Amino acid sequence: MMAIDYSVVPSPAFVLDEKRLRKNLEVINKVQQDAGVTIILALKGYALWKSFPLIKEYLSGATASSLFEALLCKEEFETLAHTYSPAYVPSEFEQLLKLSSHLTFNSLTQFQQFKEVIEKKKPKVSFGLRVNPEYSDVGTDLYNPAAPGSRLGVTAENIGNSLPEGIEGLHFHTLCESDSYSLQRVLNAFEGRFGHLLPALKWVNFGGGHLMTKKGYNLDHLINLLKDFKQRHPHLKIILEPGGAIAWQTGELVSTVLDIVENNGIKTAMLDVSFTAHMPDTLEMPYRPAIKGASADKTAKKVACRLGGLTCLAGDFMEEYSFDKELKVGDRLVFEDMMHYTMVKTTVFNGVGHPLIGIFKENGNFEVVRTFNYLDFKNRLS
Repeated sequence: MMAIDYSVVPSPAFVLDEKRLRKNLEVINKVQQDAGVTIILALKGYALWKSFPLIKEYLSGATASSLFEALLCKEEFETLAHTYSPAYVPSEFEQLLKLSSHLTFNSLTQFQQFKEVIEKKKPKVSFGLRVNPEYSDVGTDLYNPAAPGSRLGVTAENIGNSLPEGIEGLHFHTLCESDSYSLQRVLNAFEGRFGHLLPALKWVNFGGGHLMTKKGYNLDHLINLLKDFKQRHPHLKIILEPGGAIAWQTGELVSTVLDIVENNGIKTAMLDVSFTAHMPDTLEMPYRPAIKGASADKTAKKVACRLGGLTCLAGDFMEEYSFDKELKVGDRLVFEDMMHYTMVKTTVFNGVGHPLIGIFKENGNFEVVRTFNYLDFKNRLS
């Protein structure tokens, strides 16, 4: 696969590589076909809709977590959504019914709250309930839906021996960039707590967090795990909804050094991007993003430099990376793996300019698909 020529990309810019996206989709489709399951796109993790035509060659649906995502699914993915929200807003619920093929409730109380609307409208929607298996390998509480006291999903204790009439599926989601062995342990907990409910159902949604496109992921183990579950429950449709796996390592954030400042012996390269506004997970998770040609170990290369974001938030920076040579004004820094979750969580905090969005097409051409201006900032408020 040819290297990307970032010199043709304006800065700052989020850049998708269609060839890498297709490669991921081919892996995901292999799992889908070999295991006999349905895999759909989670819009909460990846919503670059200009790339939906390519994704639709492999995946038949998408999952929405809000009214706006459900609208995007209908308009740009051209299908009804598998919808789940931690809580539905009454004024939006009837519209969501029209936009959804599947709709999952986070609690039994919300199902009862909207039961009258459902009975009145008689929508062609399959309703489900999110459950909490009370097990997860995820070590960061911010991303752990099964942490003690979690507000996400109903525990077995609160369901009892049967589900309310009208519930046709169960949904669980306790993974985050996890492997198939984590899924195996979650499945054991899920079947142990909710297995008695499965004979009466039509489908089970295994949620997201299945990082099947990561190098080293054991695809054969995942496929066999899914096939074994299907063999135990042949009447159930199995749905997976990864977001990160689809866009994993498919694109970058291109930035430029604007200034070099030095205080107390620490040099900081000031960039035309912001960690808090454009890469919020680097501060929230936190994690250190990979940078092409640099090392996150400040002692690994010849010179070290801290990286500063464009906003006035004091903590909008990354501690020192190391480089082969001193950074200077005008140098390009390319942050890797910036397509999944990063783009959907960006803000215009401080009024900083949002990076444009571009796509390297499969024919090698670079296309700018979105630019941002002052009105994008102004129209968010009043």
